[in-house]
Amino acid sequence: MSLGQQLAPHLPFLRRYARALTGSQQHGDAYVRAALEAIVAAPEDFPRDVDARLGLYRTFQRIWASANADDLADVGSTEEPESIARARLARITPLSRQALLLTAMEGFTAEDAGYLMDLEPKEVDALVAEALAEIERQTHAEVLIIEDEPIIAMDLETIVRDLGHEVNGVAVTRDEAVAQAMAKRPGLVLADIQLADDSSGIDAVKDILAQFSVPVIFITAFPERLLTGERPEPTFLITKPFQRSTVKAAISQALFFDSATVPA
Repeated sequence: MSLGQQLAPHLPFLRRYARALTGSQQHGDAYVRAALEAIVAAPEDFPRDVDARLGLYRTFQRIWASANADDLADVGSTEEPESIARARLARITPLSRQALLLTAMEGFTAEDAGYLMDLEPKEVDALVAEALAEIERQTHAEVLIIEDEPIIAMDLETIVRDLGHEVNGVAVTRDEAVAQAMAKRPGLVLADIQLADDSSGIDAVKDILAQFSVPVIFITAFPERLLTGERPEPTFLITKPFQRSTVKAAISQALFFDSATVPA
């Protein structure tokens, strides 16, 4: 099997991580492309002593770390206005949040995350604990849940409330979701893809975003269908069945970027 064939199944999930890391489909996918270009340019440098997924994420992490080291140097320039410098710094996801995303969202062990980040496992654990402590201090939001499966909706409600957020409402159709959002503007939307009346959570979100801006996390059992990199796609995405820690990390990261006004 060629290296390309080994890497292909892991690309949708690397896009998920990259988008959550950058808060943007455009920027996340650009980093993924850069990682793939680096592999194509120097296949002999690709890590062969680990499985293909670890090697792919390792290459990506090196690209990410290198690019953002340059960003930090630029931000330190006295030529850049202070407000823009602060905004650019806000765009760089801290190591603690990288560790949380790698473990909670991508499912890597502390050992594997340590390999990806050039850290010891105990350092990864400390960073994850730091990220979780930061989440506790995060501004609370009012959340609209768009989900037609009652058990999943109740599970999401419990997770959202346990995180200290409020639930604006639970909608099961596109029209109901839009009506609830217009009646009480949410600070975050959790949206399933397929809804009760065969309407689409994606269409519901498009209708809502046409009225006002709000961070959105999509939920689907088929993430690879929404992580192709070929069209406008979700920035934040949770895979069914989900773990509590995954939802927690996604909500925290979506609100993290929503709280920072960052110029393009």
